[in-house]
Amino acid sequence: MSATLTAEDPMIEKIKDIDLDSNKDQSSPKAPSLRPLKTPLLTPSESSIPPPAREVSPEQQAKYDTVLKTVKTWKEVPAKDGLGGAITEDEIMWLTKECIFRYLRATKWVTGEAEKRLLGTLTWRREFGVAGLTGDHISPENETGKQLILGYDIAARPCHYLNPGRQNTDPSHRQVEHLVFMLERVIEIGVPGQETLALLINFKSSKSRSNTAPGIGMAREVLNILQTHYPERLGRALIINIPWIVSGFFKLITPFIDPLTREKLKFNGDMRQHVPPQQLWTEFQGDLEFDYDHETYWPALLKICEEKRAKAKERWMKGGKQYGESEFYIKGGDLLSIGGGQVEAMNGDAKPAEASQPALENGHKATEAEIPVQVTGNQPSEKQEVAAIMPPAALTREGDRP
Repeated sequence: MSATLTAEDPMIEKIKDIDLDSNKDQSSPKAPSLRPLKTPLLTPSESSIPPPAREVSPEQQAKYDTVLKTVKTWKEVPAKDGLGGAITEDEIMWLTKECIFRYLRATKWVTGEAEKRLLGTLTWRREFGVAGLTGDHISPENETGKQLILGYDIAARPCHYLNPGRQNTDPSHRQVEHLVFMLERVIEIGVPGQETLALLINFKSSKSRSNTAPGIGMAREVLNILQTHYPERLGRALIINIPWIVSGFFKLITPFIDPLTREKLKFNGDMRQHVPPQQLWTEFQGDLEFDYDHETYWPALLKICEEKRAKAKERWMKGGKQYGESEFYIKGGDLLSIGGGQVEAMNGDAKPAEASQPALENGHKATEAEIPVQVTGNQPSEKQEVAAIMPPAALTREGDRP
């Protein structure tokens, strides 16, 4: 499903000794002062909640059922260079209900196209080597902290920071691997009910580099990967300190950016309108004091993700290793596995849904009053004026949804 650490990975020894509990909610005003923070934040702020799950029409549900039926027949994953073969448990686990819905939305509900792209991504993941990317291999790319996963935005999206001014390596395939590796990690850190991420980019130049834009060739490759193999994952992209040369660069790549993705790009805006100030790094207009120390942050991030990955796999296996399993369930939310829900319904333990209740993408049927409960799941109490909190009703506006 995703990159893992091996027993031979040198990072393992550093990871074993890390205690993450002391930094679990540094954004809380009641939390002890441990500034500057040097490890990832593990929970959203109390004001941050995911949007309600999307309603599914009967026609959309029928299209989903068609794709799921096809996906269940896949026994082999085609790939070149001898990488093809039997579908693995991690690949089946990747084929969640929400994943299938993301590809259906990305293909405008054309089932054949969604099936083609899903299988194409499984092939790409093998050929790119996503599962084989290790923390040790990627570590040199992140020694200066040019990419960070830190905190959550107002919709409880995990924040993925890009700092081009901290570039420390020359253009190479490993730079692309670095981005893919971090995308996999930020997805793992996401909370139940939130499928998207917030991308924060600061083009502030450094003393060593004034041109912080990547080459057009690499940019096109990255865009292709994001739009083709991580569809519907970008919730918001907040970009600041754009020099004229980078502005020109964005004009060059704009034709390659999907129109829906372009709508999510916000240039030189007030970051504090999108991320709670206490979870927003000071270098990005926030109040969170954070100091990147590679020897501390990197093994801590790997440990957090390793633990989340193991727990997710355990829940998926307990749920019966289902195709189309709920990500909400896998991530520890308060919904049953799709298998468990079916068993309860057959035993008469679960009350039948009212005909007027909307179906949701995670498989739950709820009244409007129930939706906030199913969205937040078992997460700790977790879209505002500057330095103030908007009432929950304002957080679910369509404009703030991915």
